[in-house]
Amino acid sequence: MADIPPNGSIIRYAYLWKWQRDNHETEGRKERPVCLTLSLPHGDQTALILLAISGTPPRADQTTLAIPELERRRAGLSAWKDAWITVSEYNFDIAEKSYYYDPQPEVLGTFSKGFLAQVAIAFRPFTTSKIARVNRVD
Repeated sequence: MADIPPNGSIIRYAYLWKWQRDNHETEGRKERPVCLTLSLPHGDQTALILLAISGTPPRADQTTLAIPELERRRAGLSAWKDAWITVSEYNFDIAEKSYYYDPQPEVLGTFSKGFLAQVAIAFRPFTTSKIARVNRVD
């Protein structure tokens, strides 16, 4: 299994938005900060649940949490005036097989356990949705 940073770590990743997937795109347009929300065993490999972070206000069809200033600093995003974490969609990837996950990612920062718990509560309704999951696995 891969050496994965702890849950709540902020890394860069070529995130593929759901709207891009729905338009038949297969590649994220740029690397962006994401929250490695959860890593879990997937057979002899490691599944990753990644949530996008953006400095652009959310669209009407997105569910997000505003990231407070203290959490932006902890996440290594102190230069951002505002930031949101999108919980209504996520990228699912397998670390060991990924074309997009850096096996030695630079960790920009980490959300606190308290804020990560808020993210988990907001994200929970979307975890079983096949629509919310953007599969990055071949």
